[in-house]
Amino acid sequence: MNQIVEYAHIAAREFLVTLLAMAPYLLFGFVAAGIISVLVAPEQVRRHLGGHGLWPVIKAALFGVPLPLCSCSVIPVMVSLLKHGASRGAATAFLLSTPQTGVDSMIVTYGMLGPVFAIVRPLAAFIAGVLGGSAVALVEGKDGAGTQTPCTDECCTQTNGNRFVRMLRFAFVTLPRDLAWPLIVGLTIAGVIAALTPDDYFAGALGTGIVPMLVMLAVGIPLYVCSTASVPIAVALLQKGLSPGAALVFLIAGAGTNAAGVAAVWKIMGVRTTVIYLVSVAVTALAAGGATDALIGVFHAHGMTGVSCGWETPAWIEVSATVVLCGMLGWALLRPWWQRRHAPHTCTDCACH
Repeated sequence: MNQIVEYAHIAAREFLVTLLAMAPYLLFGFVAAGIISVLVAPEQVRRHLGGHGLWPVIKAALFGVPLPLCSCSVIPVMVSLLKHGASRGAATAFLLSTPQTGVDSMIVTYGMLGPVFAIVRPLAAFIAGVLGGSAVALVEGKDGAGTQTPCTDECCTQTNGNRFVRMLRFAFVTLPRDLAWPLIVGLTIAGVIAALTPDDYFAGALGTGIVPMLVMLAVGIPLYVCSTASVPIAVALLQKGLSPGAALVFLIAGAGTNAAGVAAVWKIMGVRTTVIYLVSVAVTALAAGGATDALIGVFHAHGMTGVSCGWETPAWIEVSATVVLCGMLGWALLRPWWQRRHAPHTCTDCACH
């Protein structure tokens, strides 16, 4: 019993420590994501992704990298793109690049994992999008548009009203609503890993090189974990001896795919596109993992870690940001119950942004 209490204490402490370190970057990321949600309207994305060839694919991948959509919420957006004339290649590029990262997760990644991860992660997302989208464009050509069912969650696609209010709503209502449970689960998993896993366990059990990357790829592909919530798990894995390259493979595969998303892509886009989708994620994840290990080695050779941002956040900022973040996440969790109680007919659970 004493050992269980000790493990629980360690897990709770790690949960809190990680939350304190993450909160300032996460709040800043929320604001940046809110600004992007106003500046980059869905109509703009749809307008630029029509037609065939490589250029719509490249634009789709570029559009997708900063957008804060997870591997499930990106599905209805992809369907909407297809419905509004986007090519299959462009839709696949968007599907690949978007969930792997976002402006919020980029900021959190830099703050908690350092410059190498912060640069390689979005670059890998872009390359995966271009690679997979180009392959689909070549294989599929102009044949077949897939199942073009429109997204019907109209209450989440409003573009009217004051832009500043819409930005604040997306940053401090919509994003916390979507990330509340994934963040709690991610922080809890990080705490459990810290409590139950001996120091340098993964280094001894898996070693370095391709083997730990393949293991993380197998773990990450079916797992549902959003791009932001995966960061504290990666931090915990690194602290227990996992190689940086393998940690990045987990970040890419875990955020880029999940079992439910793969099933949805299979149904909407077909078998060939699904295979290309999975192969693109796997190839880019492993290549990015190898590149990360090489870059970290260069940093070490010059007396730097490459896995820290070099900025120590003042304690008062961490505590203040954590209080604000906990308030936002708490309201995000309670809001559906409150609205059901006081406004039963209000839409509270739509998936589109």
